[in-house]
Amino acid sequence: MDNNSYIQCSRTVMDNIVDPNITFDKEGVCNYWYEYHKKAEEKLIHGDEGKLKWQNAIEEIKGYSKNKKYDCIIGVSGGVDSTYVAYLVKKAKLRPLVVHFDNGWNSEIAVGNINKIIEYLDADLYTLVINWEEFRDLQRAYIKAGVVDIEALTDHAIFGTLYRVAAEKNIKYVIGGLNVETEQVMPKTWNYSKIDHVNILDIHRQYGELELKTFPIFNTIRKKYYLNFKKLTFVSPLNWAPYNKAEVKEIISEEIGWVDYGGKHHESIFTKFYQNYILPTKFRIDKRKAHLSNLICSGQLTKKEALKEMELPLYDKHELVEDKEFVLKKLGFDEKEFDEIMRAKPKSHFDFKTELPIDEQFPILKPIKRIYKAIKR
Repeated sequence: MDNNSYIQCSRTVMDNIVDPNITFDKEGVCNYWYEYHKKAEEKLIHGDEGKLKWQNAIEEIKGYSKNKKYDCIIGVSGGVDSTYVAYLVKKAKLRPLVVHFDNGWNSEIAVGNINKIIEYLDADLYTLVINWEEFRDLQRAYIKAGVVDIEALTDHAIFGTLYRVAAEKNIKYVIGGLNVETEQVMPKTWNYSKIDHVNILDIHRQYGELELKTFPIFNTIRKKYYLNFKKLTFVSPLNWAPYNKAEVKEIISEEIGWVDYGGKHHESIFTKFYQNYILPTKFRIDKRKAHLSNLICSGQLTKKEALKEMELPLYDKHELVEDKEFVLKKLGFDEKEFDEIMRAKPKSHFDFKTELPIDEQFPILKPIKRIYKAIKR
């Protein structure tokens, strides 16, 4: 792309490298700015109304669970969002069961943070330690396949574990860290469905080597069973009060002893390497553009400050050498093989079998589906 064809949003740091299909209005403002504010208007409930909504949720949770061992279930990774959820749950005097999914990539800082959370909550911890050989084989398969969302494997297992444990323990409420103010802005082509087990199994069938015996496969039928029959309910309190990342870090550091691990989702060694090396090297994706743009949209950062941060290197040179050597050794790749994979043309998740409906595979069909639904009514 030459300089004459490069366009950056006038308000955020999103551009037509991030998303070739990005659109701009006559003032140069991109669609992501407008999509953020539309979602914020729908989801964010602040002030007295937000406080009341959280208080009502607390009372409902306690009322339903008064004769049970646990009020709710929360997942923890050692990251900012899940740690702050733990802080809110403690303040609400709820009795959580804490779930952690150990995929073999936790940093020492993340492990320390999780231990501090458990001590702070004085709660029970359920840890699913994944079969490493199987999980490594899955990650190797995704890397060799050349698809973008390698982290879908971890997310799939986390969701499956949370649903299953909540159902087994007869816990109705799952309190999570999803929020608009730091997580809304994200090009669709950077991610893939987290519950498409058909896609996972087909990629593994073509590129994996081991039989999957213990990986917690989670399919749509099970999800519907948990939601419709077991009546699992998801609660997102981070949308019910202003969620300022910098302020939250100060709170959890002071109250829990939480230690910052650097960038977004860098509590995982693999995620750090994936976001800072694999994505920009193979897919030309710099996730900082989306993360920083989200903070601009929510008023936590100026564009000038974001651009200054974008000037920083994604990786310290020495850290990159150490992390690359560690990750490749742990996954069983030699450097030549891995570098060849990084140079190979990426593949779409839709090059493999999927359970997603046809309009998800081909977004151009979405308007046709809407018209069809309207006619049926």
